[in-house]
Amino acid sequence: MLLDIGFLDDATRPRAPRLENLTPAQKAPGRHLQMIHNHLRQNVAVLRQLVDKAAKGKVSPEAVEAEAAALEMVANFRQFGNLCGQHCQIVHTHHSIEDAHIFPELSAKGEAWKKVTDRLVEEHHVVHALLLKLVDALNALAREPNAANFEAAREVNDALERVLLSHLGYEEEEIGDALGYFGIGV
Repeated sequence: MLLDIGFLDDATRPRAPRLENLTPAQKAPGRHLQMIHNHLRQNVAVLRQLVDKAAKGKVSPEAVEAEAAALEMVANFRQFGNLCGQHCQIVHTHHSIEDAHIFPELSAKGEAWKKVTDRLVEEHHVVHALLLKLVDALNALAREPNAANFEAAREVNDALERVLLSHLGYEEEEIGDALGYFGIGV
């Protein structure tokens, strides 16, 4: 199921110039980006716990629903769709905003920044492909709740978790300080 996904290789990631002596105000946009990413990380962690419990047969459908309902994103966006669908939409929207507004402005600051933002856009494509695969895998699981479909959904969720968490960390490390340094709003 995942053979057509080009997974991330840290060794091939371009590095941005290091910015020194930033003021607290210049560091603020990077901290804001990290706060947004922490929201995504929190949701990934809850989804991971639910998948692990389900795999061990240690959670009832009612417990899954109760834990999922406790997620901030579910409480805020319940009217728009299911747990995974909403998580997928939040990630997609976040990446769309970066691709359309933040990355073009940063890439205009020089070749090194362009290389980093081009790579971040490429990684967004990988994350998006995994989100689509997860939706397909969960739809298959909903149609036929069997061990093979559960394992397929779990495999995609594991891959998405690895890729997304790696991507978020890379993005924060490489462009966090640059956002404030160049006055790019988040």
